[in-house]
Amino acid sequence: MPALTVPALVAAALLAVAGAQKLLDPAMTVGALRALRLPSSPALVRTGSAAELALGVGALTVGGAALWWLVALSYVAFAGFVVAALRAGTMIGSCGCFGREDTPPHWSHVALNLALGALTAATAVTAAGPPLDALADHPGDAVPAVALAVVALGLLWAAFVELPRTLAASRPRRS
Repeated sequence: MPALTVPALVAAALLAVAGAQKLLDPAMTVGALRALRLPSSPALVRTGSAAELALGVGALTVGGAALWWLVALSYVAFAGFVVAALRAGTMIGSCGCFGREDTPPHWSHVALNLALGALTAATAVTAAGPPLDALADHPGDAVPAVALAVVALGLLWAAFVELPRTLAASRPRRS
């Protein structure tokens, strides 16, 4: 199995799950976009979220350099959005990627998004096929690979949601 199979599986699945989450409930994303004075209608958010979901599923099932480059570009764009929110100092409770979890923008989000962008760019450079095909081609590795991907998704959720909360709570309060 190619070395990037599990990381690519995780990155594409995370993109698909975040897209699905915002497609079902665009309210948090609408609020985040509105706070930055960007176009923010629920229909626009749902359209972008549907594209995000389709891109993640397409990368998982079809693969190919073009789709992986689009996934990489998505993660870089998310990092750019977080940087814009941080620089603006705008109060954003969440972007909606993890539902209604209170996940204000944090520099750790920038780092994670850029890391996922680099990982998927590396996948694009290797012109990797879909991770699901790689799993099918190596059935003995499929169960541990999927288990590892599930654990990695859980850790990414914690890194995106809990890490910023923990870092914010550990900062000394100014009087």
